Amino acid sequence: ELPENWTDTRETLLEGMLFSLKYLGMTLVEQPKGEELSAAAVKRIVATAKASGRKLQKVTLKVSPRGIVLKDSGTGELIESISIYRISYCTADKTHDKVFAYIAQNQLNESLECHAFLCSKRKMVSA
Repeated sequence: ELPENWTDTRETLLEGMLFSLKYLGMTLVEQPKGEELSAAAVKRIVATAKASGRKLQKVTLKVSPRGIVLKDSGTGELIESISIYRISYCTADKTHDKVFAYIAQNQLNESLECHAFLCSKRKMVSA
């Protein structure tokens, strides 16, 4: 749960912050960063998620100076752990105001992936 004064807490940021989100999906991108690039990627992800008609996977996203750890909220199963050095871009999407996305390089095949998440509050997106 995001405290009101989350910007004042130094120790939380070192340990990492936990966010409960819904995973929208992933798409491949050509470049490691860019506002238009990520906006187009998020648009594709949202359209695909809507078209599939499936319920979105509930996930826990832990953000720390080491990187991002993604787990399934229901099972606690590790989905992905991404080193901070593999993350090239993060954005709060302008069109979809409750969507947060990041671009990271895949460890296995070096491809660039844009992952998008649906937040319950706007405040969480900017955090």
